[in-house]
Amino acid sequence: MIWGPSFEEMREPSLLPAALRARLQGALAASPLDPINLFNITWKDASGGVRHVEIPPQLSGVAATILVLVGRYFPSGSHKVGAVYSILLEKQLGGEVEPGAHTLVLPSTGNYGIGGAWVGPRMGYRSLVVLPEEMSRERFEMIRGYGAEVIATPGCESNVKEIFDQVKELRRIPDHRILEQFSEFGNYRFHYYVTGRSILELVRGRARRGLGDGRVAALVSAMGSAGTIAAGDLLKEECETCIVGLEPVQCPTLFNVGYGGHRIEGIGDKHVTWIHNVLNMDYLLCIDDLDCLRGLQLLQEGREVLGQALGLDAGQLERLADSFGVSGVCNLLGAIQTAKLLGLGPRDTVVTIATDGFDRYPSVLRKLDAERGPMNREEALRRIEIFHRARPEQALEGSASVRRRWHNQKYFTWVEQQGRTLEELEAQRDPAFWQAQRERIPELDRELLKRRGKLPDADY
Repeated sequence: MIWGPSFEEMREPSLLPAALRARLQGALAASPLDPINLFNITWKDASGGVRHVEIPPQLSGVAATILVLVGRYFPSGSHKVGAVYSILLEKQLGGEVEPGAHTLVLPSTGNYGIGGAWVGPRMGYRSLVVLPEEMSRERFEMIRGYGAEVIATPGCESNVKEIFDQVKELRRIPDHRILEQFSEFGNYRFHYYVTGRSILELVRGRARRGLGDGRVAALVSAMGSAGTIAAGDLLKEECETCIVGLEPVQCPTLFNVGYGGHRIEGIGDKHVTWIHNVLNMDYLLCIDDLDCLRGLQLLQEGREVLGQALGLDAGQLERLADSFGVSGVCNLLGAIQTAKLLGLGPRDTVVTIATDGFDRYPSVLRKLDAERGPMNREEALRRIEIFHRARPEQALEGSASVRRRWHNQKYFTWVEQQGRTLEELEAQRDPAFWQAQRERIPELDRELLKRRGKLPDADY
């Protein structure tokens, strides 16, 4: 079996042998398909800093600091690769999968599938991604380019049930094993520990330089599989962070049990995921998908206008353009709304995530041009207001009764459709359930190190 890093090594790659660290520098660019890049699954750059971008206040229009962790530098171009690897690692440790004996099935609306297409073959598995047919052309190309196969299901980002229906059929094939991000707690553990600890390190490091108060006032994240938002559970323990979830205006599942199609690629909906600790979420905000698309196009193609209108320099503009995909703009708009909702000031820090970069969205913007016409200078100037006028117009506080409703909504997908028991659902009401999921991390790391053995410098 091929083994990669532990949770602790993903959090802090400086723990790896020096010779291996030297090989990892540049390995992703020079040899992106080399399994050694499993050890590049981390938020850290070569100097040990957490990869992020700070949003200029001229763009956000708020006094609070908004920090965005940047996921495009992970293998496969998205932090979702960490969730795939963690889930597969746990299944290998548990003896549930074996290279050459099993085919991995990865249901996804995009980045998880791309991550699975990268991880699976690197660890020796035939991999099959199930993806809605209306996702961007680039997503399908990347999946095939990494060596996986793909099955396209009907619909768009919102059509998660259709993915589940296809997976139900594939589950019947004896050698197929499902790696499913919505219910596997490896996803939760990766983000709780690796993402959560990376955020804390970033914010506390800034405080030591006199920037902010060392706390995360709010973590903001669209749910998708509800992996990323699990970082909020750690942040709430450490510094009483407010956890804010986001979903599309066009499909307000948690907001009012709504439904519908939307175009924020990277966040699923019309169900509440099994691994989402909804009883710990403080607010829910709704974001318009068209604002996300128009905002992404502004960051990509309106740099000259942004520079002149807001006084941003070329370096700032390039970092913004490099960092965001559609769901990242959604998260940024949610962070701006959160700062206004909570009345945050200059000493407060809001953290969110840019899951991927622009490389999987050019066709999405060309489709937008075909529908709405190209963005000229006047239109670019108007679009700055997408960020400046962002207001929490559809906000729902996570009161006790609202949280109970969010929890109860899990019943329809997981008990009625996916075979979970009512007792399993009710167990999630107890905070001890979630604590037990977190406490498995050291145990899993110990077992990995025993199975993998040490990584002496001489081996690299």
